[in-house]
Amino acid sequence: MIKHPQWKKQFGGFDLVARTAERPRTIVRVAGLAIGGGSFVVMAGPCAVESERQLLETAEAVAAVGARVLRGGAYKPRSSPYSFQGLGVEALKLLRKAGQQTGLAVVTEVMSEEDVETVAEYADIMQVGSRSMENYSLLEALGRCGRPVLLKRGMTARLEELLDSAQVIAAAGNPDIILCERGIRTFETATRNTLDIAAVPVLQAVSHLPVIVDPSHAAGVRSLVPVLARAAAVVGADGVLVEVHPAPEQALSDGIQSLTFDEFAEMVRDLRRYVPISERPVPSILQGVRA
Repeated sequence: MIKHPQWKKQFGGFDLVARTAERPRTIVRVAGLAIGGGSFVVMAGPCAVESERQLLETAEAVAAVGARVLRGGAYKPRSSPYSFQGLGVEALKLLRKAGQQTGLAVVTEVMSEEDVETVAEYADIMQVGSRSMENYSLLEALGRCGRPVLLKRGMTARLEELLDSAQVIAAAGNPDIILCERGIRTFETATRNTLDIAAVPVLQAVSHLPVIVDPSHAAGVRSLVPVLARAAAVVGADGVLVEVHPAPEQALSDGIQSLTFDEFAEMVRDLRRYVPISERPVPSILQGVRA
């Protein structure tokens, strides 16, 4: 199924995640959503859960204009030990409450294999951050967690290394994996990272897994997020993961790249010109998804 000779040699060995004639596309189903099923899925929310009011306001705002998944950090892997590190289990409880009130699925990052069981109690999708992409103990634990996994590309990782990590999760028993391009570290400093937009069609060609883009971490600049989200839609991504905050200038983390509610609404309106945005799930369907 992989037609390009170089790509066939480079990626054909990933027997569980490579695209084949028998397995051309995986649809990850979660909370009434079909990620990779043809509709563009918008995932949005704050970098970090800071308070109940902040989270609920954001969840209601993003759900009202088209988001279908609520993102929010409970455990924050910050480069400085003096930065806000997250609210932990309290944040997980708030995420679940916000998801139930708005009908949004919940995605949040898990940093350690010891936390997998706890996070799985509250989240619909387990996120692997860029710094954890090669934490194989964590990946193996996620292979047994019973939840879909959103796997972010490491900041210096090649695409085959990203698929290496996906293969570990799949080999441990979990086929429900969503790949995420979030920008890679290059010599450029005008943006936080360099969005490798070509990674999206390459991954779509060589893997059967859904592919989304995180333009917030790629850009690190609020004004660039909508245009990078548009680029993701145009090249065939299955969705985007963006940071939104009620008052970005007061955010405890990543405020500089977080969209306001109005900016997020405008971004979604723009995206609708290019892709069909996934419709909101029926709330009654969601009541038993975390059973």
